[in-house]
Amino acid sequence: MVGRAMKLMVRLAFFSFAVVAVIVWLLFFSDRPENQIDPFTLAGDGSALNYCELPPLDGSGKLAVDIPKGNTPGCSYEHFPLPILRECTEPLPDDADDIRGLWLGVEGGHTGHVERIEQCGERVVVTTSGLIHDSGPNSSSGFPTDDTEGSVLFTIGGEEYCPRSSASAIWNNGVLDFHVLGWGPVVVKRYREGEQLIWEYADGSVTRMNRLCQLPSEHKRPEPRGPRYSLGWD
Repeated sequence: MVGRAMKLMVRLAFFSFAVVAVIVWLLFFSDRPENQIDPFTLAGDGSALNYCELPPLDGSGKLAVDIPKGNTPGCSYEHFPLPILRECTEPLPDDADDIRGLWLGVEGGHTGHVERIEQCGERVVVTTSGLIHDSGPNSSSGFPTDDTEGSVLFTIGGEEYCPRSSASAIWNNGVLDFHVLGWGPVVVKRYREGEQLIWEYADGSVTRMNRLCQLPSEHKRPEPRGPRYSLGWD
């Protein structure tokens, strides 16, 4: 009886270790999609633009599906890039609200947070804190973001490792729902109340945001995030 119980415990321990190993591999070591953002966009200075002057979505230019998906380069961009969808003029779907622009958290859980939201057709791109999360039809990849959370957990040989993340941005009666993994539960919401943008985040916080016309200078280069434990050699 004792021997059988011991064998069962060993099997359970091995199974648990295997599950954890697979999760760690998926989060930190599995291949991310190749970054298809054109070099001009990443090299350009998105902080110099006036985000109160939004381009018309009149169908005169490119469609969302004509433009490659935007992905975070590595674990973070070096400086605030140009808009991914600046050449896109596809009208928004009927159930979408226009929340394009630059937003600053002024009340709630993430006061001081700054993010840029781009929209074109069904596509939504959120750029903030070193991250570029792009969901919707595109010319190079799938619908969900399939990107990174951006917080560097550890480094190996000088290379940064941050956990992967994936979500689909789906409009639901004027509310932008972010479904984890593209098909899972809603973990983030964005919607307007009057002139403010409301951001409900996965940590349970609710942040009220006001519109900005210019990116504050301190947000041009993102602050390093994560504990950055050094493993092996650097």
